[in-house]
Amino acid sequence: MDRPSRHAICMQIAYVVANRGTCSRARVGATIARDGRILVTGYNGPPSSLPHCTDPYGCTDADREAPEGCLRAVHAEANCIAYAARHGIKIEGAHLYCTHLPCLKCAELIVNAGIAAVYYAMDYRIKEGEILLRQAGVGIIQL
Repeated sequence: MDRPSRHAICMQIAYVVANRGTCSRARVGATIARDGRILVTGYNGPPSSLPHCTDPYGCTDADREAPEGCLRAVHAEANCIAYAARHGIKIEGAHLYCTHLPCLKCAELIVNAGIAAVYYAMDYRIKEGEILLRQAGVGIIQL
C-alpha cells in the first residue's frame, strides 16, 4: 500500500482549499501545519464581508490588470496567518504549504510569523518573495 507523505497530504489540502478562492486571476490555497497536522487553511479572496471578484461590483479592471496581481484579494498565505492570529493559534516554527511560491508581501508576513519552511508547487513570476525568504533563512522546498 502506497501511503502519501505528510508533506504530500498538506499540499493536497492546499489545492482543495484553493477551490474556495474567488480571485479571477488565480486560485491559490495554503495550509499551515506542525508535525504534519493542519493548523489553519486559507485561500485568496477579498477581505471578509466585501464583494468577491466574481460578484457584481467586486473586481475592477484595475484590480485585474495590476502588474503585481489583484489589488483586492487577500492572499492565501496572509489569510492563514491572519486566521491563526485572530484565533490564538501558534504557528511559530510551523511549515506553510502553498500552491504558489509566496509574493514579497506574504514572504514578509511569513518571516515575521516565524514560519520555519515554505513548501510550494508552482513558481511565482516575481522573485522578490523567494529572495526575502532565503535571506531570512526560511526553508523553501518545491514539491
